[in-house]
Parts: sequence; C-alpha cells; structure tokens
Amino acid sequence: MQDLVQFIVTNLADDAENIDVELIENDNNSEIIITAPKSEIGKIIGKQGRIAKAIRTLVKAGGSKTGKRYVVTINEK
Repeated sequence: MQDLVQFIVTNLADDAENIDVELIENDNNSEIIITAPKSEIGKIIGKQGRIAKAIRTLVKAGGSKTGKRYVVTINEK
C-alpha cells in the first residue's frame, strides 16, 4: 500500500525527491504518513481536497482486501 501512495504522490509533485511516504503498522490499524515541502502540499491535497480524498479512497479499498484499516496523514516538512 505504501508503494501505491508513493507512486501517486511522486507523480503528482514536481519535487519528488523531497517527498517521504512512511508506513507505521499496528495490530489492525496502519498509518501512511506523507511528508512534503510546503510548495508541494497543495498539489497532493488538490482543489477542495479531491486528490487527498481519492488517495484515501484507494487506500481504504486496498485495505479492505487485507482486512486492515489505513489512515492517510499529510504533513508539511
């Protein structure tokens, strides 16, 4: 799941080298943390949060196959 988010986010951003995607796993929950520079945050979130919502939807759908719950968080560097 981390690879999917990494692929999507790096293709959206102009400065892909400065974007980090980290996966923190717990028992049933996993958190995917996207850390990006301020100049790239807007591209990742999208207008009215549409891209961020789409990323969360894809991650939720993938998580339902494995029975895990994923939370996607976007942070600024």
